[in-house]
Amino acid sequence: MTTSTAAATVRTQVRVPLSFSDGYQVTADVITFNGLADGAEHVALVLGDPAAAAAPLVRLHSECLTGDVFGSARCDCGPQLREATERIAATGGVLLYLRQEGRGIGLYNKLDAYALQDAGLDTYEANLALGLPEDARNYTAAAQMLTALGITDLNLLTNNPDKAHQLRGLGLSVTRTVPTGVHTTPSNLRYLHAKVQHTHHTIALAPMASLAV
Repeated sequence: MTTSTAAATVRTQVRVPLSFSDGYQVTADVITFNGLADGAEHVALVLGDPAAAAAPLVRLHSECLTGDVFGSARCDCGPQLREATERIAATGGVLLYLRQEGRGIGLYNKLDAYALQDAGLDTYEANLALGLPEDARNYTAAAQMLTALGITDLNLLTNNPDKAHQLRGLGLSVTRTVPTGVHTTPSNLRYLHAKVQHTHHTIALAPMASLAV
């Protein structure tokens, strides 16, 4: 069943040159919005020419201070952000940077969950042990942002089937999902395996015979 969403409007648009630590550079049109359902300061980065394809490439990237800014190896967020920026710029599309730290539970709670993961829980079990949802993210604002940009048909760059499911339920047409690369480190293997096993993320990981707690 399709859920209708209230309209959001473009608030500001400004061109920002981006430079990553490996030397990759690109210019994005960074767009802010009025009327987003959750009131958060999400932004859209328009890369290349989204109108060049009938279904532009789109990524919904949830903010991760530890991974995106400080290069934490406990997750794959930073490498996914870097990869998505270049892939979207090459074909034309939009990266939505969503203020949803820790799958929507916030920075402090995410760090509390890390402590529980160090004691043996996986990323989902840790959230539940804190009395929080496994994944608190809602993509209504993302659907509003895309609609405000005139994008209703898209290819979605994601490993997470829930993102496509929610966008379709909000009235957008996801033509296909495109998985990101696999960005493993010794510190994030348990995290990635939990996402594959628990929420069916499409990450091609080698079988993990045993992993120390």
